[in-house]
Amino acid sequence: MKNDADKIKYLLSRRLLAWYRRNQRSLPWRKTSDPYRIWISEIMLQQTQVDTAIPYYHRFLKAFPTVFSLARAPLQDVLKSWENLGYYSRARNIYAAAKVIVEKFDGRIPDHLEAIKTLPGIGQYTAGAILSIAYGHALPAVDGNVRRILCRLFAIRNPLDDAQEQKRLQKLAASLIPVKHPGDFNQALMDLGATICKAKNPDCSRCPVAGHCQARLHNLQNVLPITVKTPAIPHRQAAAAVIRNSKGMLLVVQRPASGLLASLWKLPGGFIKSGEDMENSLRHSVQEELGISVRTGKYLGSVNHTYTHFRLTLQTHECRLLKGNPNPLGCQNWRWASPTDLQNLPLSKIDRMILAVILPGADSKKIDKKGKRLQRS
Repeated sequence: MKNDADKIKYLLSRRLLAWYRRNQRSLPWRKTSDPYRIWISEIMLQQTQVDTAIPYYHRFLKAFPTVFSLARAPLQDVLKSWENLGYYSRARNIYAAAKVIVEKFDGRIPDHLEAIKTLPGIGQYTAGAILSIAYGHALPAVDGNVRRILCRLFAIRNPLDDAQEQKRLQKLAASLIPVKHPGDFNQALMDLGATICKAKNPDCSRCPVAGHCQARLHNLQNVLPITVKTPAIPHRQAAAAVIRNSKGMLLVVQRPASGLLASLWKLPGGFIKSGEDMENSLRHSVQEELGISVRTGKYLGSVNHTYTHFRLTLQTHECRLLKGNPNPLGCQNWRWASPTDLQNLPLSKIDRMILAVILPGADSKKIDKKGKRLQRS
């Protein structure tokens, strides 16, 4: 070996790869070398646990087995297949990227770093994961799990949240990637972080590289990595209007093409500003969205949901249409929807929750007015 760094790199890769071959998790995207399927899995695994992603992965690929079928599909079908998986910008980016791949790359997932990073939704981590796993390029795939492992292995005590520190960790990870089997090496780190080197109470006794871990040597494995304490997320309020026509169908609107939960469907309404009267706010939101005047009536219930940057309480009221015909002013579209229509439209989790409150039988898992699911009797 040229120096100690080369020796550590060699030992880490050898031991990690040997451990991975014996202990790797059996995951559906590891049974294929198809770059399209690997790409879909990597996008789904952003912000989503493996067990949650697996059934979505199977259903998505059944609906869109190739990048060509994905590019040809209506966006609403793609969003519907993603329903309840959250972080819907991922689905919109996959859809937009599929069109670019078909039009610009003849339906082939790019195999070069700069090319693949031009696709919507693909950053440094996802590019490294796809290129190393699908194409065998010696590139790192550095996510939160890998940063945590590196901080412990090398006893790095700088705050993990610091942008400069993240760049240094990216360079460090790149220096460790072996030329042979880089995809397996990256997946070994993923599995190590998911099963052994966890955020809390790492199981060092089972770690294949514990003998090289500086954090364990100095008894810092439960201290590192160091992160800056995040402030409490704000709590926001929103209101939704239940407006029915003479046939009992609900008025629903399609959200704008950008912003929170873009292009999904919902009941008319919006956020309530701090100190603002709820009923006035709801009437104003409906007027802005559809250009109609409504009278607010009976309170029907509320649900709670937590997003990445805020918590939300959504309450709903019966409303009566007083004047005007709906026009899509602050939304993409609107329609009168039957219960069957509502099942087929793509809606967010909180909108499904509020529908379960106002429509008996809308969800087999009943939800109470505080947003908590009721157990079957």
